[in-house]
Formats: sequence, C-alpha cells, structure tokens
Amino acid sequence: MRFYQQPSLKLLDQIRNAIRRKHYSISTEKSYVDWVKRFILFHGKRHPNTLGKNEITQYLNHLANDRQVAASTQNQALSALVFLYKEVLNKEFGWLNKLDYAKKPERLPVVFSQSEVKLVLSCLDGVFWIVGNLLYGSGLRLMESLRLRVQDIDFSHNQLMIRDGKGKKDRITVLPRMLLNPLKHQINKVSLIHKIDIQEGFGNVYLPFALEKKYPTANRDLSWQYVFPADKRTLDPRTGVMRRHHIGRGQVQRAVKSAVKLSKIPKHATCHTLRHSFATHLLEAGYDIRTIQDLLGHKDVSTTMIYTHVTKKGGRGIQSPADFLE
Repeated sequence: MRFYQQPSLKLLDQIRNAIRRKHYSISTEKSYVDWVKRFILFHGKRHPNTLGKNEITQYLNHLANDRQVAASTQNQALSALVFLYKEVLNKEFGWLNKLDYAKKPERLPVVFSQSEVKLVLSCLDGVFWIVGNLLYGSGLRLMESLRLRVQDIDFSHNQLMIRDGKGKKDRITVLPRMLLNPLKHQINKVSLIHKIDIQEGFGNVYLPFALEKKYPTANRDLSWQYVFPADKRTLDPRTGVMRRHHIGRGQVQRAVKSAVKLSKIPKHATCHTLRHSFATHLLEAGYDIRTIQDLLGHKDVSTTMIYTHVTKKGGRGIQSPADFLE
C-alpha cells in the first residue's frame, strides 16, 4: 500500500493540465482539484491508484449520508472523480451499484413579479444595474453576462451572442432595447480603459481555447475585451500574465442581495431569480415553451417546463371553482 504525506503535487498538476486541454473553466479546475484532495484525505492520504470502485462509492455515500450534501454537490464530486480516473489515471471504474444518491428536492424556482423586478433593479446602479437588466431582460446566467465580450453585442439586430455557455453551447438571445444606449456608453468606457492598459504595456485579455496561439495579436483588440472589466489588473492564475479580467461574480451577487434587502421583498432571491423571472414572464406573455428553451439555452425542454408551474399560462393555470361563486 502506498502512502504519502500530502496530496501529490505531480498528480494535481496532471489534473490541471488535463482540464486545460479540455478547455474547462478556471472555476471547474479549482473545484475538481479540491474534490480530489478531499477524496485522498478521506482515505488516509492514499494515492488514487490504490483506490477503486468501492472507495469511490464509500466516499460519495459519506457525502450523502454523513455530510448530507445537496444532490448537485454529490454530482460535482462524482464528476471530479470520473475525470480523475478516466482522463488522468486512464482507468474506468464502471457503474457504482451501491451508491446512495443524495435526494434532489423538488422545489419551484423563486420568481419576482414585474413590479418586484422593477423595484430590485431600481436599487442597483452603474454596471450592476446593466448586469441586472441583462439577467432579467436577456435571461442570462450570471457568468454568461460577466463573460460578454464587446463583439458579442449585436446592436443592429438587438441580440446577444452567448459563447461557450453551459454545456459548451453557443446561443443567441434577445437584447433589450432599453439597454442599447447604456451598453454603448459602457463600451466607450471599456475603450478608454483599454487604451490606458495598452499605453502602460498591458491590454492583452484572456482568449479562450487556442485562439491566443492562432491569433497572437487578437488579445489586444477592443472587440475581445470584456464588457464589464475589473477595476484592477491581476495575475492570470494559469499563466502568471498580468491582465484585466471581468468583474467578479461575488460583486454582483452582493449588489443584488443588497438590492433585494433594500426592496424589502420577502423572498429568498438571488441573481438567478432574475433569470427565472425572465422565463416566467415570457411564458405569461404567451411565448411558446420552445422559444423560451432556446433563449435560456436549456438542453432539454423538460428543464424549461418547470416554469409552467409558476405561471398563469402553465399546465396548472386553472381557475378555482370557488371563484365561480362570485
């Protein structure tokens, strides 16, 4: 049996390299590495090569039964371990027959009314107001809005190109007309910031996949700059290059949380509530479920169907017989 004092740096580096070859996001990289570390420590710092199907099942059952984690958390841990064994160790452990799956609660999404959306958005300002309106007005996920590049905004057709969204899919969604001028003004600010960065010897933004090698000067083009750049330049954790990234998700989450609190709306609402509200309000307006599915970027229409349960135009949009008495 092989033991070691701390998780092998060599193994973790192999995981990082494999993830980068697959072009996964930096958040996925951090998450997978963290889950592998936890798995190793749970089994007394044994190397994963000495562990197998039984140990994987034991750890995942521990998460479900002892830690009582959410189903999504257990699935994330499973995905990390599948990636480790398949892509790094070149091993297949097959189907986990005795796995206790964490129960996924059947909850309806929290949705704002239109007046509540208006109230929350009125409590935001600056770039947070624009991002909030994109979450609601375009149905974007938070990171999709923050990763927007200048070239992704099509002013002539009032649409947004969402590149490499969830599931590695591109899609087109609507751009609210009321955001045209604010976004043009924001891009003018981006242009000024970019000029300063170039003058100071920087200005090369992160490019996805192998584009940086294929187009070595593209990372300095305005078209590739983030629409919502960070206030400061920081070191790229993968390359060590000093760059200006987009604003952090935590900044927007805190701003929206504060806006909901100021609005005194008694709902457990997050940034994603604005996306839920986008889908629900379109359904209430009479748009068909397939159109909404495409705008949201859902792989399966069954995911989109959840909104029929929270709208008057859904499958349960019936009138109570008690109301007939009036």
